[in-house]
Amino acid sequence: MSRASLFTAGALAIVLAGCGSIGGPKTDVKLYSPATAVTVDPAWPTVDWSLMVGVQAANAMLDSPRIAVRPTANELQTYKGARWADNAPDLLQTALVQAFEDSGRIGSVLRFGGGGSRGEYGLWIEVRQFETVYHSDKPEAVIEVQARLVKLRGGGIVASKRLRHAVAGRTPEVDDIVAAFGESMSALGTELVGWTLAEGQKHEAKSAKE
Repeated sequence: MSRASLFTAGALAIVLAGCGSIGGPKTDVKLYSPATAVTVDPAWPTVDWSLMVGVQAANAMLDSPRIAVRPTANELQTYKGARWADNAPDLLQTALVQAFEDSGRIGSVLRFGGGGSRGEYGLWIEVRQFETVYHSDKPEAVIEVQARLVKLRGGGIVASKRLRHAVAGRTPEVDDIVAAFGESMSALGTELVGWTLAEGQKHEAKSAKE
C-alpha cells in the first residue's frame, strides 16, 4: 500500500467508534492502546525508595491522541480514522508505571499529578518523538525521550539520559504500526526501569557515605 492511500483509503479498514461534530457527519475512528511488557534483568537492584513518574510532551503536536506520522523528513501528518486511547505522554506514563510495578524491584511507584504522598525520587520524561517515521517507504515506530532522575526535596538532578527506540512495522497498516509502538514502548520501558533503579541506588550508596 502506498503512503498516500495509507492516510486516506487505508483508514477505511479501521473498526469504527462513531463520533463527530454536532449536526455534522460522523467520522469513523478506532482507538488504540498498545500492549506493553517489561523484560526484567536479574542484575537490576531491588530498592527501598519510592518514585514518582512524570511525562510531558516537548510540543503541542505530541500532547495529543492523534497518531503522528512523518512520511518525509520535513512533513508531519496524522493517521485518519485512528487515535490513541489517551494523549501520547499519558500512554507512556501508564506504561512506565506498570513497567516499574511489574519489575518487582521497587515498592512504591506513583504518577506525578495523581495525588497521594510524594516519592523520594522523581523520574521526569520529556517526549521528543512519538511517531511513525518512513525510511525508503518502510515505516518505523519511533519513540525518543529525554529522561532526568531527580532526588526530591532539594536533592537536585541525579542523572540524565537520552533514549530512542525504533521498531519496524510489519506492514504500513495501522494495526501493525500500533503493534510496533507496543514493542518500542516495551523496550524503552525496560531500559528506563533498569537505568533508574541503578542510578537511584548508586546515588543512595553515595549519599550514605557522605
